[in-house]
Amino acid sequence: MNIEKYNLKTLLLAAIKSEIDSKELYETLAERVKNSLLKDRLLFLAGEELVVPEKTPVPLPVVDASEDRLLSEIIEDAMKAELAARDFYESMKDLLHDKKNRNMLQILANMEQGHYDILAKELENLKQFENYDTPWYEYSGL
Repeated sequence: MNIEKYNLKTLLLAAIKSEIDSKELYETLAERVKNSLLKDRLLFLAGEELVVPEKTPVPLPVVDASEDRLLSEIIEDAMKAELAARDFYESMKDLLHDKKNRNMLQILANMEQGHYDILAKELENLKQFENYDTPWYEYSGL
């Protein structure tokens, strides 16, 4: 397999996805089989795969996007989450000595800052224009 044509982000995401899929496969198979030895082996294999925590151990903000909240409130919370993610990557970067990994984390931090900037502009539009969240064809009367 030639992986040189893929960037690091794609490779890391593919690896995580593969680990999650394999864990689910082994657990599903273990539920189906009757042979206890095979069941134990499948569950062992499932336990060997990467376990992605349901809740991150890193204290990043959680955004409540429930219907009863104003869109502006949700965007403001998402902006805080993007800044927290940026700060997290920058903190991680400071723990590493390898330049390539430090650069990767800086790129991720910059990406989170870019997400924040996009949300800030959308929030500005939302607050400035009353009907900003209305599709243009409804707003224009078409």
